[in-house]
Amino acid sequence: MVKAVIGISASEVTIQSGPFMGEPRTYVNAAYVDSVLKNGGIPLVIPFTAGGEEMAFKQLDLVDGLILSGGHDLNPHLYGEEIDQKSGETWPDTWPDRDAFDMALLKRAEETGKPVLGICRGAQIINVAHGGSMWQDLSLRPGNTLKHMQAIRPDVGTHVVKIKSGTTLKKIMGESSLMTNSFHHQLIKEVAPDLTESASASDGVTEALESTDGKVIAVQWHPEEMHANPAPEAAIMNRLFKYLIDKAEEEKQ
Repeated sequence: MVKAVIGISASEVTIQSGPFMGEPRTYVNAAYVDSVLKNGGIPLVIPFTAGGEEMAFKQLDLVDGLILSGGHDLNPHLYGEEIDQKSGETWPDTWPDRDAFDMALLKRAEETGKPVLGICRGAQIINVAHGGSMWQDLSLRPGNTLKHMQAIRPDVGTHVVKIKSGTTLKKIMGESSLMTNSFHHQLIKEVAPDLTESASASDGVTEALESTDGKVIAVQWHPEEMHANPAPEAAIMNRLFKYLIDKAEEEKQ
């Protein structure tokens, strides 16, 4: 069987020192690449481009599956809200372009039947692209809310998520609950009407979404950071990447 090529959407950072100071740099954390390699796929980083849908479609056509990676906040205008003081860093001059780029990658993947794994920001992109909404900051959500922006090493889980029975995520993970890491100050508010909430935290915050056909899986935590941790809960995270790669290989046949 030919190995699946898994595209990983990239972010950008501005170089802060040295001869190339001020120049944008394309990057993804190495953990995304390592997670794909460890589970039998061929990783291919997809750089952000400002060429519109046509360029994003051409880039997506080079891969068999897609990981929408984490990163900065989504622009609240995408779900019909103005930017709140507590929204955080939305970079309105540049990052709406990345929002559009990631949504174009998602659109093309869904049009062509290629499986998608959304991680953190990627999960939020999937929800908003399908018509869902967000809390712009933890503090804006009414009621008790756990600490979803942890301050310790990224491969360590800090809160439990409960996985709903009968979901694709439950079949993938084989567990009813997981200890997960958490690095987000924004939260899913309304789940998109054509997606299903497949996991939540004890405070009721949505932690995972999925499509009815199981080709789109979205998690709010960072499984790529936990995949190499020797703890049993962390080893389970590899099942997400294995599922994505297996799905992509099926679609290649």
